[in-house]
Amino acid sequence: MPRDNPVHGTMTDPILAIRGLEVRFRTSDGELAAVKGIDLDVDAGETVAIVGESGSGKSQTMMSVMGLLAANGEARGSVKYRGQEILGLPSRALNRYRGRKLSMIFQEPMTSLDPLYRIGDQLAEPLMVHGGLGRKAALKRAEELLDLVRIPDPARRLKSFPHELSGGQRQRVMIAMALANSPDVLIADEPTTALDVTVQARILELLGDLQKRLGMAIVFITHDLGIVRRFADRTYVMKSGEVVEHGPTEGLFAAPKHAYTRMLIEAEPSGRKEPVPTGSPMVLEAKNINVSFHLRQGLFGRSAHEIRAVAGVDLAIRRGETVGVVGESGSGKSTLGRAVLRLLPASGLVRYEDRNLMPLDRKAMRPLRKELQLVFQDPFGSLSPRMTAGEIVTEGLLVHEPGLTRGERDRRAAQAFEEVRLDPLSRHRFPHEFSGGQRQRIAIARAMILKPKLVVLDEPTSALDRSVQKGIVELLRDLQQKHGLAYVFISHDLAVVRALSDEIMVMKAGKVVERGSVAAIFEHPREAYTRELMAAAFLDRREQITSC
Repeated sequence: MPRDNPVHGTMTDPILAIRGLEVRFRTSDGELAAVKGIDLDVDAGETVAIVGESGSGKSQTMMSVMGLLAANGEARGSVKYRGQEILGLPSRALNRYRGRKLSMIFQEPMTSLDPLYRIGDQLAEPLMVHGGLGRKAALKRAEELLDLVRIPDPARRLKSFPHELSGGQRQRVMIAMALANSPDVLIADEPTTALDVTVQARILELLGDLQKRLGMAIVFITHDLGIVRRFADRTYVMKSGEVVEHGPTEGLFAAPKHAYTRMLIEAEPSGRKEPVPTGSPMVLEAKNINVSFHLRQGLFGRSAHEIRAVAGVDLAIRRGETVGVVGESGSGKSTLGRAVLRLLPASGLVRYEDRNLMPLDRKAMRPLRKELQLVFQDPFGSLSPRMTAGEIVTEGLLVHEPGLTRGERDRRAAQAFEEVRLDPLSRHRFPHEFSGGQRQRIAIARAMILKPKLVVLDEPTSALDRSVQKGIVELLRDLQQKHGLAYVFISHDLAVVRALSDEIMVMKAGKVVERGSVAAIFEHPREAYTRELMAAAFLDRREQITSC
């Protein structure tokens, strides 16, 4: 129905009107109700945020709008774009709206980008299909879009494949793709999840500028309430598939009426990690680690462009210690983590307990893999869609503990699910039946079930809402204290890093620019780059952080 437009102050019909929307999934355990009859309006030019914990139904609400539910999902109710009913339209009819009028930025970019096609080709396709551009004009516009989302050297990146970009860079490509045809409604599903804090701030500024220029409406799905408070005109709070509270963002934050809303606002990883016991033995020591990538260029790849991803980095970590590694996308954080685990070629020294890992080949490393685990940044890309969650979690047991019976593996899976705060019965479901945050917890369970000694955690909480992040931080602390685990914790979320780490390394362009204790880095950062990271991370939250 017509109502006051919060942006323009006029009586208008909503550009997107959702009424009585229900989303259900058929599972082996029966029918699962993900969204339970919600109403939601989006006006032209405004930003509407949908917030809630993992599994609240916020992503599935917008997936149903775009006609992108999984094969076992069904949506009922009404979704109208400019008064036209679009829910239930055949794909060909819906394609007149998708990509041009309605566009979506997905939470997990690696699953949305084709690994076999170059970035330029993937950006050019929607410009040619929906915008009517020729290939040459589409590639020129694609380069402009990459520059718009702050990807360095955009002309060269057009020729890159998705695996050659960092997680944050891939997310920026997805943003560029969604904005290609200047949509009326941009649905952004956790669009800054994979981005470091400085790029996050620039992306939000960019989206705001584009919104003003194009009159574009934005539906912002996120668990980061700091972003919501700065960015959204109105906010819908979802819990268990229902809207429990909605209204103008400023008023909702100032005086939340529902207890669940108050809990979300107050949730923040807090406390400090217990110090490492005196005399704790060294688990891993790496010295002068260097990693370079050679990108082939020219006809038949005759010339090569070298990228120095990690340059002369040292790392030492003891039993029970957490070393936090922070820095912008492309700084070399994730590459360093993989290098010390011997998952990619590197030079230097890596000593695990009493063994030098550098001379070991793949076969010699295999027995050590159980003790050296990695939790990936992109959970959906690392979980097989053909296996149940329980089979995924116990897959490593088949290799490292082959004597276990099927029943024993299943019992271990149930225990692992309980440890990461998931219903053990859900281990019989498939990855697409979980929310993004739940899938990340499955990835953590897969690593922890092997009882490792060292775990490299690559953005393990990036897809989780704040309340779940707090629980995961507490879980990681408990597991570490119980088993004496050593963690390399790679993240752009400085609040989580602060709550979990003993020492922090700040990386930029492959090098460590500053390192020190948590107190030294947060209270007295020496480098301008470190201070810039702090300012971007704690914007609008300085009082909360300093009081933790």
